[in-house]
Amino acid sequence: MTPMAGADRRDALRRLYLEFFELAERKRRWSVFDDIPWDAIDRARNEPDRALCAETFCGIEMYLPDYVSTGINLVRDSFGQAWFHANWGYEESKHGLVLREWLLRTGQRTPEEMCAFEDAVLATRWELPFATAEQMTAYGLIQETTSLVSYRNELAHAERAGDDVLCKIYGLIARDEAAHASFYGDVYALLLEDDRTRACADLAHVFARFKMPGAGLPDYDARLALVQRRGMDRERFFLDVWVRVLRRLGLTRADLRRAAAALPDRPIR
Repeated sequence: MTPMAGADRRDALRRLYLEFFELAERKRRWSVFDDIPWDAIDRARNEPDRALCAETFCGIEMYLPDYVSTGINLVRDSFGQAWFHANWGYEESKHGLVLREWLLRTGQRTPEEMCAFEDAVLATRWELPFATAEQMTAYGLIQETTSLVSYRNELAHAERAGDDVLCKIYGLIARDEAAHASFYGDVYALLLEDDRTRACADLAHVFARFKMPGAGLPDYDARLALVQRRGMDRERFFLDVWVRVLRRLGLTRADLRRAAAALPDRPIR
């Protein structure tokens, strides 16, 4: 396949973003204050593990200043990717805010506790885990897919508990995450068209070193153990993230192994 010229790549990315943005504006926009049935909160349904998972997700979103400032500069010369990143930051900010509101309004956290948690999270700066825009696109695809699966997992827990408010919250967030993962997948498909071997090698490199951004949260090991006990374990990651991403891109593990063979550390075994 003939690699895309620079102008063609820019036009393709612009089109992808405009399609993403139009769909978001027409069908996905929601309000933290008007679209959540806050009046239906039933504190009798409060449960510590659900609250800790929500707080963990909220904490991951608190690194938003780092995500936006570092990520957008990496792609600032690409209209489609830079404007997507700005829109992504807006949508992710709502995810953190709505979870924070749920914790406060259900009485599972006090304002003082949330402020202390925020201070603890922001005491550590999140750094880009990969140096190139291409590898960060792979990271974005994997991370957003992982977030989608995680939120859907917690949505299932909320449904079983009959927590209608949290169900609505996780449903809206998961819909956003699905759109984000789809955009990253579309961008990565362009990278595969341009240089399949390099794109496969980058994906292999990122998969082998992937960590969720929550690794810097207070008590992270205990939080991770809880999320895993609730169904988001290594097997789920492989089946619902690894396999989903590869199928989305029309790739196999063998494709990644062949591409990664050229790398000194051979990240995929």
